[in-house]
Amino acid sequence: MKIINITKVALLAIASLMLMPAQADYPDKPIGVMVAYGPGGATDFQARIATLASGKEDLIGQPIYILNKPGAGGRKGWNWFASEASQDGYMLGAYNVPHFIAQSIVFDTKYNINNLEPIGNWGADPAVLIVGKDSPFNTVGELLAHAEANPGAVTISGAGKFVGHHIAFLQFAKASGANLTYIPASGGVDALRMVKAGETVAGFNNLSDSARSAADLKILAVADLSRHEYLPDVPTLQESGVDVDDSSVNFRGLMVPAGTPQDVIDYLASKVPNMFGENKTVGKMKSTNSPARIMNRDEVISMWNERQAYLTDLLAGLQ
Repeated sequence: MKIINITKVALLAIASLMLMPAQADYPDKPIGVMVAYGPGGATDFQARIATLASGKEDLIGQPIYILNKPGAGGRKGWNWFASEASQDGYMLGAYNVPHFIAQSIVFDTKYNINNLEPIGNWGADPAVLIVGKDSPFNTVGELLAHAEANPGAVTISGAGKFVGHHIAFLQFAKASGANLTYIPASGGVDALRMVKAGETVAGFNNLSDSARSAADLKILAVADLSRHEYLPDVPTLQESGVDVDDSSVNFRGLMVPAGTPQDVIDYLASKVPNMFGENKTVGKMKSTNSPARIMNRDEVISMWNERQAYLTDLLAGLQ
């Protein structure tokens, strides 16, 4: 009787297992990446390059698609991502720092560094000060002289409020003492268009987008601590006599919402930096003037924490 009971128990256990849905290993289907900016902008453009190799078996092993949710300088997409995106590892988000950190300090957002989990960083894109190709201004000094003679008349576009472009503007206005007017656009592409079309006198925009559009622009200065290899003849703002540091440099990478299983986070963290460093991906980034800076999860966590503290102090003095 005892043997029969054990056999029945075993059969019931097997039957129960057969009725349970099979747990496939993660990932077993394509993965999305939410980009909080429109198609064609630097974040969208670079996210598509940075994830090109995702399908390789030794990397993530599944293709990645892009989901654009632009609006409010990124706030629309990141609010959705932090509050509504799935927490199963099948919807990642592209982050921009200082953008999302600065916005979470200034605005009432649904996101901050405590409810987002970084996976890895692919790039660091400085802001540059640009004017149209037909502009009479060839240097930062000439632009500021015009601003001094015409207070408030120098309009400067950027991708939105409290994004890297806006922070560069705030620093530039404070350090120069000039009376300047910031014009927030719906994104980097629109901000670049404003300068090309002469709708604004100047603009702060991404080095990557500006370098690709160099035939239509004059790039006056880089908002970084040193000149960039893609624009070796363009001085920094500090070299141009305006004390602006690297606080507006745009770090880009991938994250997941808090609540994502730790084993999924660990899997992605072990694969994503290698995906960013794949040979063809690196070559494509370089050939399109997309500045790369690959960082692993621990390095990004440190960078987020450092920027949170720094931007809290910086924005208290600039708003």
